[in-house]
Amino acid sequence: MKFLVTGVAGFIGSHIAAALLDGGHEVVGVDNLNTYYPVALKQQRLDMLRGRNGFRFEKLDLADHDALIALPERNEIDRVIHLAAQAGVRYSIENPFAYASSNLTGHLSVLELCRHARKSPMLIYASSSSVYGDDTPTPFREDAPADQPVSLYAATKRADELMSSTYAQLYGLQQIGLRFFTVYGPRGRPDMAYWSFTERIMRGEPIHVFNGGKMSRDFTYIDDAVAGVLAIALGRAEFPDPARPHKLYNIGHNHPVSLMAFIQTIERAIGRSAKMIMEPMQPGDVTTTCADISRLQSDYGYQPRVSLDVGIERFVTWFRDYSLTV
Repeated sequence: MKFLVTGVAGFIGSHIAAALLDGGHEVVGVDNLNTYYPVALKQQRLDMLRGRNGFRFEKLDLADHDALIALPERNEIDRVIHLAAQAGVRYSIENPFAYASSNLTGHLSVLELCRHARKSPMLIYASSSSVYGDDTPTPFREDAPADQPVSLYAATKRADELMSSTYAQLYGLQQIGLRFFTVYGPRGRPDMAYWSFTERIMRGEPIHVFNGGKMSRDFTYIDDAVAGVLAIALGRAEFPDPARPHKLYNIGHNHPVSLMAFIQTIERAIGRSAKMIMEPMQPGDVTTTCADISRLQSDYGYQPRVSLDVGIERFVTWFRDYSLTV
């Protein structure tokens, strides 16, 4: 099959593209290579894809719809995996308009591409666990209310889900939204806690621990996240309501870990203790996340396999090599 993967130079996008190419599929990858974090890391991810049979890269901004629909393969795409977005909860407080352009206009642009493409490809798009807010009972179920996001980032992701549901009803466009839970691993994102904690502990610098460490997260290793996406992308989709072919799935581990236990895991992997500065809760943060993954397990046989100890060890091993090159 031929896939369009947006955000292909990103963390999850580059791993998904590599897995599709490994399976003999074709991938048209797009990315705007923005400077939210170092472009050199995005280029390194792209370098692992360039030159591989079946891969082509196009640098473009999804908010530029004319550029997107000018892709020569737009009518040949079998499925779209839309992962491009402006990430970061705290950054959304500082730069709100970046989220309107990337997450709202960009998502609408992809919806219009799929709507008008000759094959009408199924759209698989990235949402976020942040849509559940801070008052949803755990574990988070896909049918739980998601109408009180606590950050602009979360609000844009929920808005994307609502736009997709509307397009499914109006045009019969088949779509699956994926609510990712704290995906981590090699070639990850420098703005995430596991990266910054690892970097600072290795340097002997203190780490900032928010809410006195009284938080927990459902950490999902990248290989498990990729396995979930591929099961959907390569499988058969069934929609309970044929008049609105839109479905949501959690992609998580279903095993929340406290922030202090998380830090201890990193300390063990590095072999050094962390110096900690305790900070108050930050605006936009949530206290706990935990995915109910029973829907994805039932429909696609999803089963996360990589424990946090193993996943962090793999990340630290990768990071030691990476840090020598930058």
